[in-house]
Amino acid sequence: MTKKWFRIWMVSVFLLSLALRFWGLERFNTLVFDEVYFAKFGNNYLTHTPFFNAHPPLSQYMIGIGIWIGSHIPFWHDTVNGLTGSLRSPWTYRWLNALTGSFIPLVVAAIAYQLSYRRSFALLAGFFTACDGIFLVESRYALSNIYIVIFGLLGHWFLLLALDNQNRRRSFWLVFAGITFGASVGTKWNGLWFLSGAYLIWITAWVIHLIHYFPNPKLFFTSFSFKEAESTPQELGVSTYSPSSPSSETPLQNLTQLNIFHMLFYLGVIPALIYSIIWIPHLQLDKTYGFIAVHQQILKFHLQLGGNSPNVHPYCAAWYKWPLMTRPMAYYYQTAASITEALPVMGPPLPAGAGQVIYDVHAMGNPFLWWFGVAAMLFLVGMLVSQILLLWVKEKRFSVPATLSVDTWIALYLVINYAANLLPWVKVTRCVFIYHYMCAVVFIFLAIAWFVDQCLRSYYQQLRALGVTITFIILVAFIFWMPIYLGLPLSPNDYKLRMWFNSWI
Repeated sequence: MTKKWFRIWMVSVFLLSLALRFWGLERFNTLVFDEVYFAKFGNNYLTHTPFFNAHPPLSQYMIGIGIWIGSHIPFWHDTVNGLTGSLRSPWTYRWLNALTGSFIPLVVAAIAYQLSYRRSFALLAGFFTACDGIFLVESRYALSNIYIVIFGLLGHWFLLLALDNQNRRRSFWLVFAGITFGASVGTKWNGLWFLSGAYLIWITAWVIHLIHYFPNPKLFFTSFSFKEAESTPQELGVSTYSPSSPSSETPLQNLTQLNIFHMLFYLGVIPALIYSIIWIPHLQLDKTYGFIAVHQQILKFHLQLGGNSPNVHPYCAAWYKWPLMTRPMAYYYQTAASITEALPVMGPPLPAGAGQVIYDVHAMGNPFLWWFGVAAMLFLVGMLVSQILLLWVKEKRFSVPATLSVDTWIALYLVINYAANLLPWVKVTRCVFIYHYMCAVVFIFLAIAWFVDQCLRSYYQQLRALGVTITFIILVAFIFWMPIYLGLPLSPNDYKLRMWFNSWI
């Protein structure tokens, strides 16, 4: 794929994301799901109204900025409500989220390209991310999870750019990585898992270095970088050659060029400083609690939310329900007597059998994208384990190869970051929801993009056909479930057609 066509296709992916997020953005002239908190909180900053915030405040600052800018734009104010505490158009408290969410596929594509320098992998990663439902839903309302994800992903992209440069340019990108990682944590605490993933892949690189070079202390104390070892067509039956690649290496090979000072300062001190600065405007507005006390109150709030039980909330879903998407949740559900009736807002439901039109906004991923992605992630895990076992059998001891292929590095990066963003939830006993999986599932999108890219570049026709089939199914599934992402009117039969399992309702 030439650079020109790559750019054309990436612009197309961005425009698709933009159009889907902004189309009918003012529909449902009410507060949808947690807009009852975040849209109000954003408006409170503009009206100087003190309030307790159960999360770090960055996303509410962003929503407030969006409200202020939107209120000064002389159009898109046909519908207004006073539900935020001021007379606002729904467009004003949603548009900035829609714009921000439109960039997430581009950032995912940028990470994929920086990992491999393969344009086909990057394009697929961006396209699959644009074809997901929960990211589309979260981008269309004044919610906070979009900001956790985009700041965390930017942190990883900047880290990869830093690894691809030296000296001052490396320091420049590391500063930006620290800032965006801090911003992710400043949106919600679970943004910290993006930063932990960066630390874990760095530690892994050093462990590999120590295992291979520890018998020779002289080599241990000298700088080195892993060399590339291309996979052969016999391995996995795929070709790793891409004529458009400017290099066959990956910045991950340079991880051991970062020492403990780099990590503690750029990815420790700077994120902590940014996180602290983020709190200043909120603490100036609400002086009830200081910096330490407000964190104690937030922790207390979350510990009192109760366990993962329908008795606490009907859509509580423990972490193990997320990967296979067994319990998505409805953000908005109303019925109307006919399609010509005014769009409903929250109110008493119609009598049984009277609702002929259903408006449902479902926070639900693209099922086939998620399921295929989980399979691709398991494939990557199996690939890593098999490489270790083969070496063990061959050398009769635990060992690592002297050189790691680009695809092995990509597998390590994706598996480690997926685990870093999912496994901490194992110990969380409070009620959690499927949207907490958004930080982890982006690495699922990268995993299936990698797998499909390998298939499409394979020497074997069957594997190329498999890659095309997977891509087609993901696109068709996105179109099929789009009405419940956008809240389009559906008949009861069309609604049931999309609710494949009772646990989805």
